Amino acid sequence: MLRKLLILFILCISVVEAKLPELTPSDVKTKTEEILKSHATHKALTPEISKRILTNFIEELDPLKTYFLYEDVEIWINPTDNLLKKIQEGLKQGDFIEFKKIHSKMIEAIERRNELERKIEASELPQNVDVKDITEEKWTVTTEELISKLLKLKAMIIETANKLPDESKEEILQLTKKRRLNNETEILNTFSNDNDILVNTYLLKSIATALDSHTNYFTPSEASQFMIQVQQRLFGIGVQLKDSLHGLQIMRIIEGGPSDKNGKIKINDRIIAVNNQPIIGMDMAEAVEYIRGEKGTKVQLTILRNTQDNTTEKVNIEIVRDEVVLEDSRIESSYEPYGEGVIAHIRLYSFYQDNNTSSAQDIKKALDKLKNEHKIKGIVLDLRGNTGGLLPQAVAVSGLFITKGVVVGIKDNTNHLQYLRNTDGKTIWDGPLVVLVNKASASASEIVAQALQDYGRAIVVGDHHTYGKGSFQTFTLDPTPNAKVNPKGEYKITRGKYYTVSGKSPQLVGVKSDIEVPGILSDIEIGEKFTKYPLENDQIDPNFDDNLSDIPQMHRKKLSLIYKNNIQTIISTYTQYLETLNNNTKKRILNNKNYQNFLEELKKKHYESASIELFGQSDLQLVETFNIIKDLIYLTSMDDKHFD
Repeated sequence: MLRKLLILFILCISVVEAKLPELTPSDVKTKTEEILKSHATHKALTPEISKRILTNFIEELDPLKTYFLYEDVEIWINPTDNLLKKIQEGLKQGDFIEFKKIHSKMIEAIERRNELERKIEASELPQNVDVKDITEEKWTVTTEELISKLLKLKAMIIETANKLPDESKEEILQLTKKRRLNNETEILNTFSNDNDILVNTYLLKSIATALDSHTNYFTPSEASQFMIQVQQRLFGIGVQLKDSLHGLQIMRIIEGGPSDKNGKIKINDRIIAVNNQPIIGMDMAEAVEYIRGEKGTKVQLTILRNTQDNTTEKVNIEIVRDEVVLEDSRIESSYEPYGEGVIAHIRLYSFYQDNNTSSAQDIKKALDKLKNEHKIKGIVLDLRGNTGGLLPQAVAVSGLFITKGVVVGIKDNTNHLQYLRNTDGKTIWDGPLVVLVNKASASASEIVAQALQDYGRAIVVGDHHTYGKGSFQTFTLDPTPNAKVNPKGEYKITRGKYYTVSGKSPQLVGVKSDIEVPGILSDIEIGEKFTKYPLENDQIDPNFDDNLSDIPQMHRKKLSLIYKNNIQTIISTYTQYLETLNNNTKKRILNNKNYQNFLEELKKKHYESASIELFGQSDLQLVETFNIIKDLIYLTSMDDKHFD
């Protein structure tokens, strides 16, 4: 199931059902050419891409695999070379005949599904259905298997409905049926022109997502929803949601938002009713409208929550709505006494910059305040769950801990390589530094962690590796508020990859921790490698010496005079201690019963929580990270190699 879940530490996109754009075959052809021209690696429609497009198109029509049988789509799932060539040529010419055939087959599948729905209406339902039975990757082979799957789907919906009052139970079933019928009506529309619009829209979506896991085509309504996320203004209760078969699942609680302040909502809770109005079966966009509301107004949520004994409890929670902007909680700072000084803990949630401040400025401000009040002995830079942000801020944050030098190289779709450097030369801290990461640390977080690790300026601690997103995207819609959306839709394209000073890219593999300290995400399959069609990992040449080759010749010499005099060198200070630090950590974790209980919980088959449930009222991963930096401070001081 975890491969199926979209773990939303990277900003979620709500798919909104709305009127389809008036796309023509010519529009599809033109937009495909534009996307291919700008894409980081794929410049033409190949047989492999054509095969992916076929798979995507089928799954656009039948995402849960509850309509098609395997025999219905076998020729497209396992296409011959000749068929792929035909499709490839058709896509170039704007001839989408094969996709219209799939659409026609879907119409037949809808008719069969409705017959089966009538047939199973009074059938006995299975008990204790596992959601994996609904989201399995394989297509059903026989009608009997499809019936079994439909019964499981119905059982899951009814199990959820049983948590509500009797008068709401039937309403949920009717809403679920209505949602299905509305989707079918859109596909069954008998007007050929409308059918072409549906095929064209689904096809363009399928083409975009066939290139990589971050390239997307958005209908106008989807583009508007995406911009809500880009502008960091979220729903009125301060959560990020995922549409599921049995309610709106809470995937993230925004720090400092209404739900966070309320304190009663938990990750993985499922909203099944809003102000006593059942939302099971509603489109996500419609359900969200019930949750949204004026600032200061109250909303009552009916929540289903899985308990530790594998039962489900129903909870009613009242929350006061408010506007939620992610910048409300960008950074947190604290400290822990150590010897005659303190160890600073800086938790950075994103890489941001506006007219008033930035992530680098706020870190500097927090550390300056601590320096004025205490003697700092070491720093833990906590990037767990930080999914990135502005690339220049990744450079600026790295620059707080290194002098001058390359932080990241960007190679775009034309293979042009540009380096972003820290040229300030002024560090705010040159002492013991640990960067704490987890599998949700992505993009700009990975750049900072990898760059500081490359230079030997920090020890990276946490989950075995980070998320693995080493690519960057551009969006066709102007991100300024109230920008006009193209009525033909917008698209987001992967334009290139990031590489740190060592030439490594976090793409697919992430940043590997020097010392592995398991956390809440350690046993969960999330990351770039679990996304659909991710780009491959590669490397470029290291650039520690930095010959300024990407700078125009006329400026290179002048820049070299002011840049080269204090360039950051590779530091090996911490390398000699890594074996000792690793051994100490392993012993502490092994002898910590609380930690061992925590690790056992992580291994449980159904343990999927993205929240940090505190064992023994402490964040065990953070506690051990503090132990590591204490060891590091001690070891460096014993060797008389401590930093002033």
